Amino acid sequence: MMSPADSHVHSEWSWDAPSGSMERSCARAVELGLPAIAFTEHVDHTVWTVALDALAPDDHLATVATPQGLLAPPAFDAPGYLEAIERCRERFPALRILSGLELGEPHWHAAAATKVLGAGRFDRVLGSLHCLPDGDGFAEPPGQYAHRPAADVVRHYLAGIVDLVTRSDAFSVLAHIDYPLRYWPSREAGPFELPKFEEEFRHALRMTARSGRALEINTRIPLHPAIVRWWHEEGGEAVTFGSDAHDPAAVARGFRDAADMARAHGFRPGRDPYDFWARVD
Repeated sequence: MMSPADSHVHSEWSWDAPSGSMERSCARAVELGLPAIAFTEHVDHTVWTVALDALAPDDHLATVATPQGLLAPPAFDAPGYLEAIERCRERFPALRILSGLELGEPHWHAAAATKVLGAGRFDRVLGSLHCLPDGDGFAEPPGQYAHRPAADVVRHYLAGIVDLVTRSDAFSVLAHIDYPLRYWPSREAGPFELPKFEEEFRHALRMTARSGRALEINTRIPLHPAIVRWWHEEGGEAVTFGSDAHDPAAVARGFRDAADMARAHGFRPGRDPYDFWARVD
């Protein structure tokens, strides 16, 4: 069975991917026999606080943040990125290479997101929620677990997903709905128990489905099968697959298991191998 397209890959054009490489990621996709790859580079406008003392000295975030711990993501070079896409299309003619973006919190930065989208053609646009309000500023989940109950952070995040999908029409795929689970503080809070958050996940999935978007099965960490089942039960029409690779070696990681899970819960490949996987009833 042909692997799904990898619809969430970062290259050197993403500010947080110092090990990324568009050309080497394309070569890896060809090696793996992928039908397509989408370079969904980060476009972020939220300024957030990071705990510098919790980062390794060589962590890329530490090199971008100010000495006070404020991280203001650099601007995205859309013309340079689009030129690189065309070069890779010429070099890898057998691979379908999709241009794309991962818009961080586009509901908070509508004008800025619209400006970037107007810079050229972007085939696959993801919407992401990375940060949450935190006091007078913003912080990612790891920065909030230190001073808030972990369960509250997850519930706040899922409420934020509802806000994102109901307030922005700038994207077609919701990325990593389980983003805060990457950083769940199991030593302090114990193992994560998904059933305790079923109501909140279902509500976020229901509102995403009503907005007409696809749900990404992000394989950075395995998405719990129950979330895909809930997505189908709440009316979700399509899924995509994304490795969230920031290094070529991670392209299409975990895709075999993710594809099997999607099939088991009612989704099948589209007419073309780079299409969304569609719901079957």
